[in-house]
Amino acid sequence: MRVSRAGIVALALAASLSGRASGNGVALRLQGAVEPVRSHPVIVPRMAGSGPGSGTLVIVHLAKPGTRVKRGDLLIEFDRQAQIKTAHDRQAEYRDFVEQINRKRGEQLTAAAHEEAEVKKAENALKSAELEVLKNEIVPPITAEQNTLSLDEARAKANQLRQTFALRRKADAADVRALEIQRDRAKNAWQHAETNSEKMRVVSPIDGMVVLKSTWKNGNMGEVQEGEEVRSGLGIMDVIDPSAMQVRARVNQADVAALRVGQSARITLDSFPARTFTGRLEQLSQIGAVSTMSNRVRTFLAVFSVEGTDPHLMPDLAAAIDIAGDGR
Repeated sequence: MRVSRAGIVALALAASLSGRASGNGVALRLQGAVEPVRSHPVIVPRMAGSGPGSGTLVIVHLAKPGTRVKRGDLLIEFDRQAQIKTAHDRQAEYRDFVEQINRKRGEQLTAAAHEEAEVKKAENALKSAELEVLKNEIVPPITAEQNTLSLDEARAKANQLRQTFALRRKADAADVRALEIQRDRAKNAWQHAETNSEKMRVVSPIDGMVVLKSTWKNGNMGEVQEGEEVRSGLGIMDVIDPSAMQVRARVNQADVAALRVGQSARITLDSFPARTFTGRLEQLSQIGAVSTMSNRVRTFLAVFSVEGTDPHLMPDLAAAIDIAGDGR
């Protein structure tokens, strides 16, 4: 019987994912990894607004992996000098704009009082001219003509002053509004910088243990270190609850029928083979995932709880899960 290359790959992959075992009542052995039941990701904070330090941040303090922390303990601190300087500069700009606005408004009030006096004077002249025109029937024609001309001039001047001063007030209001917009922008930038400065200290949200994540840097995967630059939004650590751990495994499609939720299991850590733990199948996915190595093999996710606590149960440790042959 000839077996295709794809078939050989599928069989090899299936064997690597899970295997049948004989002896000691073990019917199935799975390979998995330890993970916490409860964890909280710690992400490099995203900066409000824009400006220096809005894209990358420099780590000046980093809790060491395996450190036990309480809620509120410092996990990471980033260099905040850029945010402090930005806050100081924007605060100075804000105060300068406030001073400019107050000064501009004072100047406009003084000018408005002068303009109102000018308009009042022109209106009084207009009223006087109107009274003189009423005498046109009893004065010589040349005087009547001068009265009419004076009335036209007084009316034109009063109207011109009203229009000019109205336009000037609109221009003054626009000048103040432009300064107010700049003031508000400076205030927002100031507040953003202060908020960003507060984000430079990241504290633990829960009691737990620090676990650093591997990230891509300089062409390789590795944990971040103090003094390095990291980009906003990058997940760099987890705070886990070590009191409850579980094991996640992938099950070959041929072995799924042998499993059911509630089954007991014996769990052994590859790093500490002398230590065994009692486990229980808590979750078995109903939909399989296609393997990246062969589309002829599907795998199913299985999650096993682990009884008790042990300092050797650490995240990402490889573990073997043995399922008893009688299904108990």
